[in-house]
Amino acid sequence: MNSNENVLYWTLLAYGDWKIHIAATSKGLCFIGSQNHPFTEMETWAKNRVPEAEWVRNDSGLELYREELILYLQGKLSQFSLPFDYDGTPFQLAVWEALLRIPYGHTRTYSDIADQIQKPAAVRAVGAAIGANPLLIAIPCHRVIGKNGALTGYRGGIAMKERLLQHERNGRSLEPSLPDAHTMQQTL
Repeated sequence: MNSNENVLYWTLLAYGDWKIHIAATSKGLCFIGSQNHPFTEMETWAKNRVPEAEWVRNDSGLELYREELILYLQGKLSQFSLPFDYDGTPFQLAVWEALLRIPYGHTRTYSDIADQIQKPAAVRAVGAAIGANPLLIAIPCHRVIGKNGALTGYRGGIAMKERLLQHERNGRSLEPSLPDAHTMQQTL
């Protein structure tokens, strides 16, 4: 990829019933969108973070990122290795680093994250920092749950969060199953 600082490269990852927009700079992956959300989700994020950016669709240049995400969705990858390019406040960065330390298939509470970054009274601020995470799935904010075990806020929606957590617990691919013969007859 070109090293122009003002260029955001993007592509659409399509895997089964998952369609996710992703973006990268020449330094690394900078955005992973929500499942089946329109391009405008990514565009809105970029307008707030890099308003001067030029958008360039680059399917081949982002292929390695797509491949890693697909391996994750297939249950064959539990930790991402390609470079990221994200920025935030020092507090957000501390929270995101804590999220990266949550093991695959495990969860933590917002209080756990606040304690881990040595800010036990900042539980609400932890929630806000998690909500600002630009790299869904790769920075695993879906692994953070409410103190009572409830699934709470997630940019991708609670259904996406629930699917990701079930996927990690079960270790199975997120590919949709084929409909049975009865379902296929009903749709014909």
